[in-house]
This record gives sequence, structure tokens and C-alpha cells, in this order.
Amino acid sequence: MHPSNIHQAPYNFDALTQSNPELSNFVFLNKYGTETLNFADPEAVLQLNKALLNFHYQVESWSIPKNYLCPPIPGRADYIHHLNDLLSEENIQGEIKGIDIGVGANAIFPILASRIYNWKMIGTDIEKKSVEIARENVISDKKLSNNLSIVQQKDPGSIFKGIIEEADYYHFSMCNPPFHSSEKEAQKANYRKIKNLGLEHLKNLNFGGQANELWCNGGESLFIKRMIKESLLFKKQVGWFTCLVSKKENLPKIYKQLNKIDADFRTVEMSQGNKKSRFIAWRFE
Repeated sequence: MHPSNIHQAPYNFDALTQSNPELSNFVFLNKYGTETLNFADPEAVLQLNKALLNFHYQVESWSIPKNYLCPPIPGRADYIHHLNDLLSEENIQGEIKGIDIGVGANAIFPILASRIYNWKMIGTDIEKKSVEIARENVISDKKLSNNLSIVQQKDPGSIFKGIIEEADYYHFSMCNPPFHSSEKEAQKANYRKIKNLGLEHLKNLNFGGQANELWCNGGESLFIKRMIKESLLFKKQVGWFTCLVSKKENLPKIYKQLNKIDADFRTVEMSQGNKKSRFIAWRFE
């Protein structure tokens, strides 16, 4: 993990269950005598997230409905810290403003960005219900509501258009794109996860995520390609464009597109335990 990430140590379940007593219903001792959770249980993960946000970030009333994407807080915080490293190179004076593409109902990136670095954030999403839930998570906290705004992208074919106005400037954009190309592919991935966890008997287990959170035509690669193309229109209004890339094999196609538009780009590698992840960052001189 990034050295600034506060989630380096194992979870302190005593402290976390005090922050969110509901979490205690899901904590148990494993065969090694260590307190843990069943991370295949979406409700357990939801209660863990509520506890983490309350204990570490003083967010007291965050929640999402069943079957919405419930993000891993430590990994999302890592993206924020690496973004800060990127922005630190710019010697920015004054407040930092960012935009999260596909904020989802959880609004996790804007919330963490506000709490960790006091950045001003705007979150966008194409799904009206997700926007409504995200707004509820934000407006319940005065400090968050002062730093964050959530808006609906009403044109599903656009990413920045209709959101970034002529006089706007953002120091960065960020995104966790839908990485599957179809519902069928998303279902296969869900089943593989169930099988890897030895839970084949729970065939209907859903790890969470609405359609627009999990898949789009062409999957992650085509979505990022669209984002790169559209970023040209806003090259003077965004300092760094960034986007998570879950599939390493998509990088060559992404690099090719970035070279085509003569962008300055880099790949930022991240690691959380055994999990490797990365985001691509590009800008225009």
C-alpha cells in the first residue's frame, strides 16, 4: 500500500465494532484464532465499510442499498494517495478540485478525497437512482456537503460533455470504469469468484453492483478509449486525466490511443496485499 495509507495494519475489530455495533454480528474467530469476517457476505462487507468510514474518516451515516457496488475502502484510499503524489509535482496553490466519473451510489472517491486531503469534488453518474443515493450520503454530513456535489450525466454517450462547463477547471479527473463487456461476462466473473471461495452452493450470491457499475459495450478498454478521445475537448480544463485499469492486458491498446492524440502519460502501479492494480494518467502540454 501507499505509505500514507492508514489501512496498513490488520483490522482492529474492537475499535470498528464500537464505531458500528452492527459489525459485531459478522465478526468471528477463524481456525487460527484471529478475528475476521466472511468477505463473501455482502452484508458483512457493507457493515465493515460503515465502520471504517466512521472510525477513520468520521463519516457517520453512509450506506447503500442491497446489490449496489460496495467498494474496498483501503484500495480506494490508495488511489487517492497516489493521485496526491501526482498533484504534488505541480506545486498547486489554493484548493484542489477534482471530478469523479461514475461516482456510483457509494460516492466513495469524493468522500475519501474530501476527508483525507480536503479536496473539492464533483461526482457524476448516468444512473438517476445512484445519484440520489450518493447525494443522500453527502448531504447528511455538513463538511462533506460543503466540499462535494453530485450531478447526473444525462447523456449516456458522453463522459465530460455536459458536466464540465466553459469556465470550469479541475486539477484532475478520476474513474473506476465498468470493466465487463456484457452482463454475461459479469455473471461469469461473479461465478468464478464464488468458485474460488468454495461457495458453489450459493449460486445466487451477488457480490454487488448495478448494470452500469459492472459492464458497458466494449468493456473497460473501449470505455477508456472513449474517455481519452473526449479528453481532447477538455485538455485545457483538466490538469491530469486518470482512470483505473483493472485488466493489465488492456494497457497496450490504451497506450496506442494516448500516443495517437500525443498525450503525456504514465502508469501508476498500486498494490494491496496480493492484489495488484494500476491507474493510467495523462495530460496535454
